[in-house]
Order: sequence, then C-alpha cells, then structure tokens
Amino acid sequence: MTKLPHLRWFIVTTLLVASGLSFFDRQVLSVLAPVITRDLRMDNVAYSWVVFAFILAYSVMFTVGGRMIDRLGTRRGLGFAVGIWSLASLLHSVAHSALGLGFFRFLLGLGEGGCFPGAAKGVMEWFPKKERATAMGIATSGGSALGAVIAPPVVAWAALHVGWRGAFLITGFLGAVWVMVWVSTYSLPRDSRLLSDGERRYLAQAGEGLLAAAPSAKITSPVPWRALLSLREVQGLVTSRFLFDPVFYFYMFWIPQYLSQVRGASLERIGQLTWIPFLTLGVSSVFGGWVSDRLVERGWALDKARKGILRAAALLTPVSILAVFVQRTETAILLMSVLMFAHGFWITNYMTLIGDLFPSRVVATVVGLTGTAGGIGGFLTSLVIGRVVQHISFTPVFIAAGVTYPICVTILLRAIKEIKPIEIQVAGPI
Repeated sequence: MTKLPHLRWFIVTTLLVASGLSFFDRQVLSVLAPVITRDLRMDNVAYSWVVFAFILAYSVMFTVGGRMIDRLGTRRGLGFAVGIWSLASLLHSVAHSALGLGFFRFLLGLGEGGCFPGAAKGVMEWFPKKERATAMGIATSGGSALGAVIAPPVVAWAALHVGWRGAFLITGFLGAVWVMVWVSTYSLPRDSRLLSDGERRYLAQAGEGLLAAAPSAKITSPVPWRALLSLREVQGLVTSRFLFDPVFYFYMFWIPQYLSQVRGASLERIGQLTWIPFLTLGVSSVFGGWVSDRLVERGWALDKARKGILRAAALLTPVSILAVFVQRTETAILLMSVLMFAHGFWITNYMTLIGDLFPSRVVATVVGLTGTAGGIGGFLTSLVIGRVVQHISFTPVFIAAGVTYPICVTILLRAIKEIKPIEIQVAGPI
C-alpha cells in the first residue's frame, strides 16, 4: 500500500474537515433562520426552542460521545458520530413544522456531540507535545471556524438556487463522503499501513509513547466519573466552559437574527457579512496554537505559555460590547470579530491544556464533560436569549458576552495551579 508522507498532517486535515462539517451543518439553520422561521411561521421564542433541542442533545452527547470514543476508539467512534449527524442533516429537508425541525435538530446534536472529543483524541494519538497546540487549533477551532466561514455565503447561495431544503441535502451528502474517507484511512500510528518509515522514526524519537503497544485491559478500564469530577482542575474546566460556551452559541445561532431584525439586513447581506467573524476565529485559532507552541519551543514553561495566552484573550473580549452601540453594520461586524479573534486564541489553548493535563485514555471523556457543561449553559441561555431579544433587545446579551471571558480566566487560573500531567486512579465504580 502506498505510504502517505506527513501522515499526521493528513490526519489533522481530515479532522479539520470533520469539525468544519459539524459547524457548517449547524450553521445552515442559523443562516437560513429568517427564511425558515417565516416559512414555518415561527417567532423568536419558537426558534429558541429549536436551538434548545440541538444544544440539549449536543451537550448530553458531548460526555456520552467522549466516553464512547474512549471505549470504541477514535476511528469507529468518530465515524459513527459523523454518520449520525449527516443523516440528521438530510432529514431537515423534510421538516414542515417547528416540532419536526426541533426533532431533527435534536438528532443532529446527538451526532455532533462526539465530534470534538474525537478530534481532540485524534490529535493526542498522533502529535507530540511540541506540535500539539498547533494541531489542536487546526483540528478543532480552525475546522469549526472554516465551516462557519464557508456556511453563510454557500448556504445563502444554495438557498437562492435550490431552496433551504436543498441546502440541508447538500450537507448530509458531504458528511457521508467524509465517513468513507475516514474509515479507510485512520488508525493508531502503531497500526497504520499508510505511515512512512521516516515519519515512524520521527514519532519514535519524540519519546512520548505514540507508537507504544496497546495498553493492558486494566489501564483501559473506564475512569470513574467521580474520580474525574473530584479533581479541582476538572471542576475549573467544566465551570468555565459552562459560562463561555453560551457566548459562542449566541454568535453562531443569533447573529443572523440580529442583523435581520435590528439592522434590516437581507438574506444576501447576511451571507456577505456573517462569515467575517468566523474567518477571524479560524485564523486566530491556528495562530493561537502556533504562538503557544513557539513560546514553549523558545524555552517558556508550558504553564506560562498557555496561561499567558488565555489571560490576553480574555482581556480583549469586552471590546465587543461596542457592537450594539455603533451605527454602521460593518463596524458592528468588525467589533464582533474582535471577540471571535480572542475566542480563537482562548479555545485552542483551553483544549490543548486538557491534553497537557490528562492521559490520552481519558482526554475524550474530559473534553466531553466540558462540552456537556458548555451545552447545558448554552441551552439554558438560549431560552433566556429568546425572551430577552423578544421583549427587551439584543443589548443585554452583547454586554453579558463581553464580560464572560475575564470571569472565566479567573476561574481557570484558580483551579489550575500548574499545567502538568495529572495521575488518575482507575479503581472504583464507573
């Protein structure tokens, strides 16, 4: 079989496409929300329940999906997850009521909950620490931003040419193609038939066990939930994500509604503008990982590099509050992009420090726990946002979003005294 040069970067590119598809698929609804809500006769409150259905399933399956991927392995677990959400995307095309749309969004969330635990685990399995932040930025935040960037113009174009139902059919088909590529190419480095001799030597020289033999059954026993949740570091990660994930959900699901209802933007104009903050996110996600890796390479302690970037990103986010007070829509988009720029640096280093702290066998589970916490925060706030924007305005929501990250960085720094590997006991009930 033909060997692939630099296979680990092919793997991370495949993961980038997966996370890109996950955000593309969920963005289809938000971009087309003005059209779909009119077609299905939904108001902001009904729309908030549809958003709630997705985030509820997504948040539950983040933890369940993470555990599933730790048990089944990255190849089978992530392939199954993408297959489920691709089917759900196809089914959106037959929705004829808010209830039906909400059910298909729930199914979409069930599949997408496994995406980021799987992507994070894939990076951990293939990359040494000196490249891990860059790879994590590409595979998770970079991919999600790519999907969010491409979605607005492509979805708006597709809706104008094949209708909003046709747009959902396209996304489902793309997911099916990805699954076929994934299952035919991914395996652990030690088992890969595509790994070149040169790259095998490179991974071996890293000295981090990337080519080690399969661990014993005792080691692969599930770590008890109680053991993980009792850790101060896990508590800080979970609490902070409960607070900051709703900000990202707001930007993803409500900005097209804001532009339409407050600034009078057409569907075409929404397609022209809403990709900009997410392009900023994509660039900063990869750049934030690269900067972190370079600081470590130049002699910075891992703890200092990761935490320094988290602090700087958090202090930048309050600038975004000005978005609701400026007159020009383009200026408002620019100010929203500031928050997305900061979020890119933030989320890449947040995800990477999970890998820095925890052994590979529980990375997907810990990522899943944090994602569930973020999802719970997201679906609770989605219902609040629906009522706030319906009866007050978008202004209180933008203010809350702008002050969230400084609160979160304080929580993280108090919980994680030093970024270093944590020893976890595996004995006890699941």
